[in-house]
Amino acid sequence: MPEYKAPLRDMRFVMDEVFDFAAGYQALGLQDVEPDLVNAILEEGAKFAGEVLAPLNRIGDEEGCHIENGVVTTPKGFKEAYQQYVENGWGSITGPTEYGGQGLPASLGLVISEMVASANYAWSMYPGLSHGCAAAIRAHGTQAQKDLYLSKLTPGDWTGTMCLTEPHCGTDLGLIKTRAVPEADGTYRITGTKIFISCGEHDMAENIVHLVLAKLPDAPAGTKGISLFIVPKFLPDANGEVGERNSLACGSIEHKMGIKGSATCVMNFEGATGFLIGEINKGLNCMFTMMNHARLGTGMQGLCHGEASYQSAVAYARDRLQMRALSGPAFPDKPADPIIVHPDVRRMLLTMKAFNEGNRALSYYTAQLLDKAHYSSDEAERADAENQLAFLTPICKAFMTETGLEVTSHGVQVFGGHGFIREWGQEQQMRDCRIALLYEGTNGIQALDLLGRKVLGSQGKMLMAFTRQVHQFCKANEAHPTLGGYVKKLAQLNGQWGELTTKIGMKAMQNRDEVGAASVDYLMFSGYVTLAFFWLKMALVAQQQLDAGTSEADFYQTKLATQEFYFKRLLPRAQAHVEALEAGADCLMQLTAEQF
Repeated sequence: MPEYKAPLRDMRFVMDEVFDFAAGYQALGLQDVEPDLVNAILEEGAKFAGEVLAPLNRIGDEEGCHIENGVVTTPKGFKEAYQQYVENGWGSITGPTEYGGQGLPASLGLVISEMVASANYAWSMYPGLSHGCAAAIRAHGTQAQKDLYLSKLTPGDWTGTMCLTEPHCGTDLGLIKTRAVPEADGTYRITGTKIFISCGEHDMAENIVHLVLAKLPDAPAGTKGISLFIVPKFLPDANGEVGERNSLACGSIEHKMGIKGSATCVMNFEGATGFLIGEINKGLNCMFTMMNHARLGTGMQGLCHGEASYQSAVAYARDRLQMRALSGPAFPDKPADPIIVHPDVRRMLLTMKAFNEGNRALSYYTAQLLDKAHYSSDEAERADAENQLAFLTPICKAFMTETGLEVTSHGVQVFGGHGFIREWGQEQQMRDCRIALLYEGTNGIQALDLLGRKVLGSQGKMLMAFTRQVHQFCKANEAHPTLGGYVKKLAQLNGQWGELTTKIGMKAMQNRDEVGAASVDYLMFSGYVTLAFFWLKMALVAQQQLDAGTSEADFYQTKLATQEFYFKRLLPRAQAHVEALEAGADCLMQLTAEQF
């Protein structure tokens, strides 16, 4: 059975040496978040992920979830693991202290989330969605709603969902048909069907809080007429505890390609009692709080599956004997050499390693931005963090999941035929990872969001705020004795980023299809350049440590070698995306629908 061990040394390298989380906590007034506390949390989180959750990953895939008379049962061990998760306080790490949380920063919670999701992504979705639900209520709910629901969601006694998609519409939420009829007592009767609702029904918590998009009878057409409602499975009683059952039920669970341990439900609301959250017809604005939280988490899914796949692939490549090294026997005392001596196997393993570690740096950087957006007393710093998060979120979601899928595919390939069968676990990683490119807005939608809304929509301001940071880094390090050549390459790509944006913007003034035609390649180009920036940040730290005479020379030399591989073998892909996006919309749009 595949094992997962949290890569604590790599995690600490990014946290402590590249981004200096400890200094960041002090600057934000979080003096209680001391290194000893952080280390203790990391060590215990690694144990929980590796010893409790990882052994359930295969079980969840083989058993899946089951439904009988609307009651969903999760795989063996899932419920008990969740109880342990709640009892040990893992779900409440970043929650507000006034509602039973520990008040620790989002960045620390994200690192724990990486461990949990790498060990068992299907299981991680049950508490993961609750965090987004709580964030939406905290941002947009009334004080009474916060006091009632956050006191249950924060410790994990109740879980949460978001209910957007309907059978006839996916991303185009303006087409939803779910209705909310106002009642005399201020509540609403919610009627409609939602599909693809992750963790919409299960046996792991005593109540489930659904956030449901619906329209009032007199609502404007399209997305301007959407409102958001809290619709709990059980209505809270006068004491805020579980009361009578609400008029909603799980009609079925989907038969899925992967993440089978997570119940993906069809939810039927039949005049269910709902409570308006936020303003009437402003529901989509409220839901985006949860969706953006979920999109960052989905980006992490690419890293998590990639890390788990990489750990198994490396172990297999060291042990599997097959053929001799092309340069001559590497282990003449054995009947054949381990496959890790072969250049093509190393190409795959280094691709996995480079994307995983680069994506970890990107996600931990966004985690620091979350801390600043939440805790900083400097209004300008908060605004900058929020703008950077808005810009980087579609890159995180799409680029990290695209590369995560590639990484897991390489994991299958390293195993050869054994990767295609169930026993080794690689085919599960491949199936589980595939959904990440689809939900929380497909990667095509993320690309449109990045190019259309964030970059062109801000007249380039969001892009320039990030590229300015890259430019400053390059200017400061362009004369570096060993990394200077790579810095110059990054500087060239950084300038090209702005030039491409201007070209697309000019074309789009004549034909809006140019935005859609360029968007995916634009996002992938953006992702490759962004990771190049973070890889150079890591390489700079590694070189500094080597120059200082570190006792961990092997660790830091590995970082430099992986950075070199990224720049020489992976970063050149960025130019292929440039050629593709510059080809324009004509070659995509000239066929009629009948000609396909």
